[in-house]
Formats: sequence, C-alpha cells, structure tokens
Amino acid sequence: MSDSTTTHAATEPGTGAEGTSSPSAGAQGTGAQGTSNRSTTPTSSAFAEHIQSGWAPRPESTPAPRPAAAFAAARRARISAMHPGERLVIPAGGLKVRSNDTDYPFRPHPDFTYLTGWGSDAEPDSVLVLEPVEGEDGASGHRATLYFRGPAGRGTTEFYANPAIGEFWVGPRPSLEHVAAELGLDVADLSALEGALASGPAALVVTGADPAVEARLEGANPEGDVLARDLSELRLVKDELEVAEIQAAVDATARGFADVIADLPAATQHERGERVVEGAFHRRARLDGNAVGYDTIAASGHHACYLHWTRNDGRVREGDLILLDAGVEVDSLYTADITRTLPVSGTFTEVQRRVYDAVLEAADAAFAIVRPGIVFKEVHAAAMEVIARRTAEWGLLPISAEESLEPEQQLHRRWMVHGTSHHLGLDVHDCAAARRDFYHEGIVREGMVFTIEPGLYFQADDLTVPEELRGIGIRIEDDILVTADGAVNLSRAIPRTPDEVEAWMRELRTP
Repeated sequence: MSDSTTTHAATEPGTGAEGTSSPSAGAQGTGAQGTSNRSTTPTSSAFAEHIQSGWAPRPESTPAPRPAAAFAAARRARISAMHPGERLVIPAGGLKVRSNDTDYPFRPHPDFTYLTGWGSDAEPDSVLVLEPVEGEDGASGHRATLYFRGPAGRGTTEFYANPAIGEFWVGPRPSLEHVAAELGLDVADLSALEGALASGPAALVVTGADPAVEARLEGANPEGDVLARDLSELRLVKDELEVAEIQAAVDATARGFADVIADLPAATQHERGERVVEGAFHRRARLDGNAVGYDTIAASGHHACYLHWTRNDGRVREGDLILLDAGVEVDSLYTADITRTLPVSGTFTEVQRRVYDAVLEAADAAFAIVRPGIVFKEVHAAAMEVIARRTAEWGLLPISAEESLEPEQQLHRRWMVHGTSHHLGLDVHDCAAARRDFYHEGIVREGMVFTIEPGLYFQADDLTVPEELRGIGIRIEDDILVTADGAVNLSRAIPRTPDEVEAWMRELRTP
C-alpha cells in the first residue's frame, strides 16, 4: 500500500456525480433506504446552494490517545505474530435493518472493537486491515490501517439527503485526524479500501460482519474462519483494561438492580409489571452505559422457570419471586451478566428460601474450586454435585444422587438444563468461536472472566415435584475473575444470600 492512502491528517473524500461522496466499501448496504417513494427533499439547484452554504466552521480539537489504544496495539501484535505474511481483515459491520427504513443501533463486531479500541462511537462499515510487512531486521509483522467513512462535508448532497449516514440526519462524523489521534492508528477514508484490497497476499477475514467486504476478498479463508477462532481464543484471557471495563459494567448493573427494587411497588400495580422492572433497568443502562448487554429477563412468578423469558409482559405479584437477569453494557462495549432472584414482598417464604439456599450452595461450591490449572468444565461439575444431592434429598429423584451424576443418567438436569458458566467480555457469551479444547475442555488461566450461574426451575405443570415447589424458579449469577491463586467475585457487592437480599430490599424500599 502506498503512503498516499494513509494519513494522520483530516482529508475530504472524493466526490462523484452531483457532489455526493464517492461510493465506498460497505456503503451500498448501509442501513435502510426505502424512502425514495415518499421523499420530500427539494431537488432544485437553488435549494442545494442554499442548504450547502452559510455554515460556520466546525472546530475539532485533537484529542489525547484513549486508554484502550495501547492495549489494542498489544492485541494487534499478538494476532500479527500468529499470522505472519497474511493479510488480516476485520470489518466492523454495517447498520442492520429493523423494519423498512429504520435501523437497529449500530454495534461494531467485537473482534473489530478488540483490535481498535473503538466502541459505541465506532462508525458503521469501518474496516481494520493488517497488511503484512517485513522489518529491516527481516522480522515479519503487520502495518495496521483503519478505513472508515470520514466527514463528507456540508457541500455534498449526502449531508442533507441521505438519512442513513448524512450528517444532517445522524450527526457529524469524526475526522480522520481525530480518530488517528484517539486510537493511535494509521487511518484512511473508506473510499480507499477497495483499491487497497485489489491486490496483495491472500486474506483472512472475520466472517459474518460485512458480506460486501467478504465478497471482495476472493480466495479468502481457505481453511475456514481461523481468524475469528484465533481472536476468540486470545480474548479468553482479559487484559487489565478489559477487567476494569467489566468491573465498571458490573458496578453500573448493581445500580440498575437497586433501581428495580425501588420500583417494585410500582411494578406490582401495573398489569405488565415485568416491563416496569425492565424499564427501570434499561434507564440505568442508558444513563451509565451504552445499552443493555442483552435482552433483560424480568421473569416473575412461574415465568422464572423459562430460562430466556424476555417477553416481560406478566404481572409482578406480592408473594412471588422475580428473577432478574440483566447486565449493563458500558461504552467500551464490555458487559456485565448478573442474576438475582428477589422476593417481591421483600421476604422469602420457607419453601422459597430452601430452594434459594440450594442454588446458593451450588454457586459457592463452583466458585470454591476456581483457580488457574483446573479444567473449565469442572466448574459446572461442582455445581451439579450440589444440585443432584439436594434434589435427591428432597425425594425428587428416582435414583441416588451418585447414580444421577453418571453421564448416562443426569436426571437432576431436568430442573437445570443449562450450563453453569460461560465466558464474558465484549459479548455476553464471549469467545464463541474458540475451539472446544480451549473453552469447555480448556484449562482455566489467570485473567479469564466467566459467569457462575446455577439455578433450579420447577415449572408450574411439573408433576414430578410437590405442588409447593411448582412455579418456583431461582438463579444466582455472578461474574468471576480468575486470579493468580484463586478467583474474585466481581459482583460480590450485590447482595446474594437470603438475609442480605432481604436487608437490601428493606433498605431500598423504606420511604
């Protein structure tokens, strides 16, 4: 790639017919554009001249580098070392249509964010390219260039006539100079990407983010998406910045849970009280972060027995439990994933407390074994030993706990069919492309962050359990950081024992 395509200075992209920005990679598929049959945008030359003139200069100071910039550079160095001589292409992805001409809020692909440090303010259709180079000492490496759509300028029709990316519609885009200074990257306008990819070595591309970019890379990924796999496996161990961002997300989530408890009296008064709960948490997520990290589960009563209940349209009744599984995603796009099960009245019944204590015991047993060197699946096994033992003691199993734990039995799993742990980070279910030998069968290492979330779910029509248990669903979920000699519960400040939960609710609901 010639030096003329990369810069640390702000530049204007080329213009095509009628003064619009020239097409660039990903531009054709950006957002929903079904508006031509009802457009009222004036097309006269007099209007164009009028709207394109009379604007004050838009000052933009050069920012300091983001804290994420140095960490992202170190991550790029690691993936570079794994793929010498190969071009690596990591798209951010584009806008996705929600319905007709409206889009979902843009969220870049997590691998893109991981390698650039560009989070909630990233521009759609951006692409990071790591071009192989050979240093003076003969060592191979990569030169990283971030391609993104720079400002089109207010002298273009895009400015006022393109509802997907026009700055009159969605706000100003940052200059190339601004992004280069913040992220510590060479940058180029997106219009230069097609030429940059036209020749050179075979590429590895993260698939599923931007089909238009993938289509330009003929012969890419001859052995499958090994780049996404390798990045997932790198992301299994978090660096210092990632841990801090996850902790910030957990802390914001704690405030969201407190907001929910304060709003529970109002929730009991509404026919769709679960949505009062969901709304209270969402408000906190938007105030203290970017959004929720996943659809909130606000499951009251027997809805708590549906593992991914997100309709959240039920009543919240005194005497019932409400299972709240929610996480704030902060602006860096790291998320928390916490579950607490709360007595709506503020006090557990005897039966509710008995089930809650069993789930808490399972969570504590799983946490107790976490340390570097164990196999990840052992965390789940530790929790299941408790679940099998307790359900056997309650007379729910037709065989012993020991027999049920045998791989060919697993009868206790009727009341907990999900796993106990998953990795956490830029995705709520992080590192999904990692190989099984690195994930489920992998060795736990210092710096890993994952959940511990056992539960018991006795559905309302389950005739294998006593009537007093039917309709009770309980899950306790915490976010765990593996340390050099053990583990730390990042969400330990959120009350989790029955007594702590009841005291917490009394405090927050006292007028």
